[in-house]
Amino acid sequence: MKIDKSLKYNEEKFNEYKKTSADLNIRKIKIGSKELMYIFYESTSSDDKISNFFMKSISYDVKNDNVNIFSNLFKILKNTIPNSSLKVITTYKDVFLHLSSGFTCIFIDNFSEVIAIETKASLDRSISEPTTDSIVRGPKDCFTENYMTNLGLIRKRIKDDNLKINEVIVGRRTSTKVSIIYLNNIVDLNKVNKIQKKLESIDIDGILDSSYIREFIIKKSGIAFPRVLSTERPDLSCQALLNGKTIIMVENSPFVLIIPGLFFDFLKSPEDNYEKPLNASFTRILRILSFFITILTPAIYITIMTYNAEIIPDKLLMSLAIQRQGVPFPSVVSVLLLLTTFEILRESDIRMPNLMGSSIGIVGALVLGDAAVSAGIVSPIVVIIIAITSVSGLLFSDIDFVDAIRWWRLLFLIGSAIIGLIGIAIVGIMFITKLASIESMGVPYLSPLSPFSKRDQKDNFIRVKRDKIFKRPSYLAQKNQTKLGGNNEN
Repeated sequence: MKIDKSLKYNEEKFNEYKKTSADLNIRKIKIGSKELMYIFYESTSSDDKISNFFMKSISYDVKNDNVNIFSNLFKILKNTIPNSSLKVITTYKDVFLHLSSGFTCIFIDNFSEVIAIETKASLDRSISEPTTDSIVRGPKDCFTENYMTNLGLIRKRIKDDNLKINEVIVGRRTSTKVSIIYLNNIVDLNKVNKIQKKLESIDIDGILDSSYIREFIIKKSGIAFPRVLSTERPDLSCQALLNGKTIIMVENSPFVLIIPGLFFDFLKSPEDNYEKPLNASFTRILRILSFFITILTPAIYITIMTYNAEIIPDKLLMSLAIQRQGVPFPSVVSVLLLLTTFEILRESDIRMPNLMGSSIGIVGALVLGDAAVSAGIVSPIVVIIIAITSVSGLLFSDIDFVDAIRWWRLLFLIGSAIIGLIGIAIVGIMFITKLASIESMGVPYLSPLSPFSKRDQKDNFIRVKRDKIFKRPSYLAQKNQTKLGGNNEN
């Protein structure tokens, strides 16, 4: 709806609205024989900024007799208010949008346009260390809920005019800013356009976090591993941009989305880039080993104890048999019982306040494990198996990746409980087939292992010296692939 020219009508309209909006502030100012009105939300605007940007300008104009001719008042205010975010709006919908965004709106009689100046209050936390990833070496800043601050953390790292930011407004009621960030001369622009079309097609009441966007970008997920990487680390985001990936940043969310998110991305850490190549390579191999341990160990134990006891030495078999004496449940029930207990403890540790969570998790694991063995509910070897499985899983912090591990661990467990090694083999084939069949924005999920790229293995399982990597990943960067030394080839 277009803004009415009558100041009296607008005053009555917003006074009526104020009855159900306690934080709306309305004030009229008389200049000579004329009046103007300005409104703002006290909850989102700063009184100091209103005084600095608006009231001082009005005082200056009155003092210098700049407003004797009322028809010039709109033009004078527009040109003299010292605010870099000054906008002219023409609809009531835009008025409410700007009020909620921390703007002050100025109405002038006989004008159907409104001047909006940014007087935003500081409602965001300051830049701090990441909460989801502990940092031993590397930058310790992280994204916050402030949209412009997050853009600044990217800009200060990549000072290139090819860094592009396409903004889309999503949400009928929240009008949330969502940005697509990419390096124009590296990324495949067809993929960027595809992402933008998906964002523009979203029709929802509101977007409150970047996880909302992820569900619209990747609709078919099932129990597959995540195809979008979520992070609050600017250094990881910039590394992704330099490799030819795209970032989605959402207003009021401290987590950005990196697309595409591939399987081996979740087995790496940003700190690998700050360590010696030998140490980083060892850590990556350790993560891969831990992945297979956490997903397969319970299933292998059940297979050995239930179907294939002949494959273990006799002395060890006798020891395990002695430990199982008096245990009333089959191995699979004991394993499921302890796995469920650990998952409950893990969730309670995450949800509880930091000062209490770790203590409860440690005490719960020790007390419950010891009590279960003492009561004869489970055998000691089961506690060891679940402890190894659980500790190996702690190397992965992405919650979607951890959830996928849980599901596949359960499937391997069920397969081994039904038909032993053959069950593990069948589920393993399903697992590999699933990973090899999915894509993330047109990029095979197992890249660069499948399809195999010899060149890209230099920064996959192992990390070679940085001066030996001349090209960006071939499965990401379709143009301008040279990364180091303009004329060097691999």
